[in-house]
Amino acid sequence: MVKIPGRGSAKAPEATESTSPAEQPTPNRFRQIIIVAGMVRKHDPKALPLVIGAGVGVIVVFVVAGLLSGLVGFLIPLGVLLGIAAMMVLFGRYAQSAQYAAIEGQPGAAAAIVQSMRGNWSVTPAVAGNRNMDIIHRVVGRPGVILIGEGTPNGLSSLMSAEKKKISRIAYGVPITEIQVGDGDKQTPISKLQRKLMRLPRELKPGAVTDLNNRLKALPSSLQAPRGPMPRQGRMPRPPRPKVR
Repeated sequence: MVKIPGRGSAKAPEATESTSPAEQPTPNRFRQIIIVAGMVRKHDPKALPLVIGAGVGVIVVFVVAGLLSGLVGFLIPLGVLLGIAAMMVLFGRYAQSAQYAAIEGQPGAAAAIVQSMRGNWSVTPAVAGNRNMDIIHRVVGRPGVILIGEGTPNGLSSLMSAEKKKISRIAYGVPITEIQVGDGDKQTPISKLQRKLMRLPRELKPGAVTDLNNRLKALPSSLQAPRGPMPRQGRMPRPPRPKVR
């Protein structure tokens, strides 16, 4: 019911738990750009001046070309559009580099990058690990099964072989790729992980990816529990009894 002027206000409809997408608040894009710009400036102080300079340079070139050729009405708007596009592309690359630098070295950074990728990628973080914080993430996609390891090469080699043997029993004939993230020899830097995954050959169809992922989810986790005696279940202390006078 609506409120009619001059009459008593009607009862407001009760709020439901689920709201339609149109009623949900839209994120403030301008505020997000400011936050990302702060990250970029912190990572590389020269990045923002280069982004602005690239956009202004493109616009100036088209303005000069329009004045010399007499096509001002055509080249100036085109130059403005291309200048804005150049700023957006360059700003996006600097923002991506700043994000990689912010999460580099943190546990689970590789899984977070794959989860943010577009496409049919299914990520299961930390399917195997040890007490030395060597972790393996399982990724299922069109290239097959990809095992992404974070940690030391010596610790990851045994975890990789054991996890690969376990997966091959269920995913017979499916390609299994091993990738170690890091800065050591034969390791992939975190900034190049997404590019390496996109360059892998597509071997499976989308339907096969879903079926394979459902079968692999039934596998138990290989994470090792910390050694030592398990702590006993604590009890709440009893309140002091009142003194009887």
